[in-house]
Amino acid sequence: MSAAPRAPRLGDLLVERGLVRPADVANALSLQAQNGGLLGLNLVRLGALSEAQLLDVLSEQLNLPVLAPEHGPAPERVRAFMDQIGSPLAWWAEREAVAWREEAPADDASAPGRILCAAVQPLDPALAERIAQSSLEPVAFFLAPRSLIEALTDDLSHDQAPGLDPALGGGGADAARLRELAQEAPVIDFVNAVFAEALTRRASDVHVEPYEDRFLVRMRIDGVLTTARSAPRSNFDAVCSRIKLLSGMDIGERRLPQDGRQSIRVSGQEVDLRVSTLPCSWGESIVLRLLGKTSRLPQLSELGVSPQQEAGFLRLAEHPNGVFLITGPTGSGKTTTIYRLLTHLNDGERKIITVEDPVELDLPGVIQVRVRSEIGLTFAAGLRSILRQDPDVIMVGEIRDPETARIAVQAALTGHMVISTVHTNTALAAIPRLLDLGIEDYLLADVLRGVAGQRLIRRLCEDCARPSTSAEAAAHEQAVPAHLRAVAAAEPARWMEPVGCAKCGHSGFRGRLGVYELVPMSPALIAGLRASADEDQLTDAARSEGFLSFADDAFLKARRGQTALTEVHRIAGGGQ
Repeated sequence: MSAAPRAPRLGDLLVERGLVRPADVANALSLQAQNGGLLGLNLVRLGALSEAQLLDVLSEQLNLPVLAPEHGPAPERVRAFMDQIGSPLAWWAEREAVAWREEAPADDASAPGRILCAAVQPLDPALAERIAQSSLEPVAFFLAPRSLIEALTDDLSHDQAPGLDPALGGGGADAARLRELAQEAPVIDFVNAVFAEALTRRASDVHVEPYEDRFLVRMRIDGVLTTARSAPRSNFDAVCSRIKLLSGMDIGERRLPQDGRQSIRVSGQEVDLRVSTLPCSWGESIVLRLLGKTSRLPQLSELGVSPQQEAGFLRLAEHPNGVFLITGPTGSGKTTTIYRLLTHLNDGERKIITVEDPVELDLPGVIQVRVRSEIGLTFAAGLRSILRQDPDVIMVGEIRDPETARIAVQAALTGHMVISTVHTNTALAAIPRLLDLGIEDYLLADVLRGVAGQRLIRRLCEDCARPSTSAEAAAHEQAVPAHLRAVAAAEPARWMEPVGCAKCGHSGFRGRLGVYELVPMSPALIAGLRASADEDQLTDAARSEGFLSFADDAFLKARRGQTALTEVHRIAGGGQ
């Protein structure tokens, strides 16, 4: 009689599916030999794969369902069941599990509901034994993400941090102790879980903020801050030290602001981590930016640029000389737009050189220089050296000081095309900004080819957005500014409303798209610049030639069903 086939091992399954590399499994086994722990959890701890990927494979291997967070129990049900069986919360928290009795069936309210148990390790025999001591009813077991268990146990007891030991940290910990705490498994797991959640939810920034008795983890998703986690203040120092250790900061320095950056691996992805700390009343406020390394540059149309706008962008970038400025707030996608323009210009016949802080994406065929202010390689110094490299097109990451502005204008006057960014609220505000930086109006009028501005607004979730009712659509049409109605009438209306579903986090929005202002320098605008016209006068002159503001572009995108009118008012001020 042949032996039954052995079930495939977890490591083999993960490698077979391409989720991890054999070297990752070897590293996790080495860590397991040193410190114990399960292979899958060690792989997550090492950043080789995400917890969600692990749970999917474990579900198939163990033939157990995964409990989705939206289907998790109410804390009151967990507490009621634990009180019923006389089991302390600490016992369950230590085993990273919860149990509860589900609601009675609708057709028989007198019948007791099933007993359910969700755990990180549902096959732990202690869980079944503990329930069996008080009830002989069958138990349905589920795999559960650690974050779900942590959230439930934290709701039930504010005296215990999710997944962390209350003894960790403390205001008096010295640098050596903080370094030890940063290497503790619960701290590593907590920080890794925050990073993985940020990537899963597409957060652009993560804020870790200490207060008197708690600290919050908040994430900026599609431009809006939402609270993701809360934990006791006593654990903050250990978490802070872990983040500072990962980003190459001085753990012992807590009195001065610091900046750090490092490449790390999270959920199997290579990620650039940028961190800023700021001393505050209850510790250090930490803001992290996680940038996934990608070699794919989106097309302008994917960013929300219309065909007419794309043609205008390309015309301005293709000038043989001059200055083309793109404006917008931090994080509005200016660099991505410029990279796409440089890719278009990179035809093998132009010498293209950039000076950036930092270089965010490798562009084949383009010479890219990273600013290093600490050794004197500033934007201005880099730009001076670039002029001796016989360039055709120069990209300056940002014009932020008079010297850089002056050299950029001089480069344009000597036959180079200069593309750069300026931080202003509107496209035309770039003109007074350069004048404030000491550029004479007659020089600027000679070299400026055009200005563009961009912002980001939230995109409606494609899975749950619904068409507007006839009454809603009629009200939306009335909200369209009068000067825009002739342009809007050229295409059919497709107003949509946000709803909310699991895929968009019940916000009704998923992802962002750009809204743009594009202003080529016409003879009328050049004349206005030479006559020292202010921004309002320049805007009036541009509008007479078909200029569309951020609000105008946002209204058109809402009318096409790409975003909601509420988002237009939130971001663009409703056209005012």
